[in-house]
Amino acid sequence: MSGLDDLKKKMVTGPDGEQFEVNPINDYYCSKKPEVTTPAHPYIEKFFNWARANSLWVLGWGTGCGSIELPPLTTPRFDMYRYGVQMRPTPRQACVFIISGYLAVKTLKRVIRAYEQMQGPKFVIALGSCTINGGMYYDSYNTINRLDYYMPVDVYIAGCMPRPEAILSGFVALKKRIKEGKGEGANEYAEKFEWYKANQKKIIKQWDMPDYNW
Repeated sequence: MSGLDDLKKKMVTGPDGEQFEVNPINDYYCSKKPEVTTPAHPYIEKFFNWARANSLWVLGWGTGCGSIELPPLTTPRFDMYRYGVQMRPTPRQACVFIISGYLAVKTLKRVIRAYEQMQGPKFVIALGSCTINGGMYYDSYNTINRLDYYMPVDVYIAGCMPRPEAILSGFVALKKRIKEGKGEGANEYAEKFEWYKANQKKIIKQWDMPDYNW
């Protein structure tokens, strides 16, 4: 069954045996595009940003080869928890998305869905050379070369692959950016939504999902 079949109307039987019609496009997804969120009063927003910077919840989903560098961060040697960094299992609970290394076209499709399901404000860390220029896969037909064409990026961590120390340094840079009020990737995504969506559809040939699926 293809993704298009999953989006067709169908009859579903509930726990009580009653049958009802489900329209996945309307019932499972939000058809309303994201909106720009206006920051609170500067003094209040400064406190919010301090709290956000010290409570970074990372979506625990490895998108590429750089994922192998993330588990060491949880060990006593590097202890990412002292930086206020915690791994979370679902997009709904996370505010930081790490794109860890090369990103295939097929993976990009899932990354977009996960990113749009995350609550705002949300931040993206691009890990490794592949997210900047494709790295060693720069001429591959199936690898994304410029991540920032498809979603906003807050911090790039160069290397192939970056060591855990470099990733911690990236978290420190992200914390600084958030405290300065510059972590506005979610608002940027809302402002340039049509541009990002056009770039996404240009590279994903089989677009069998709604334009906005949070």
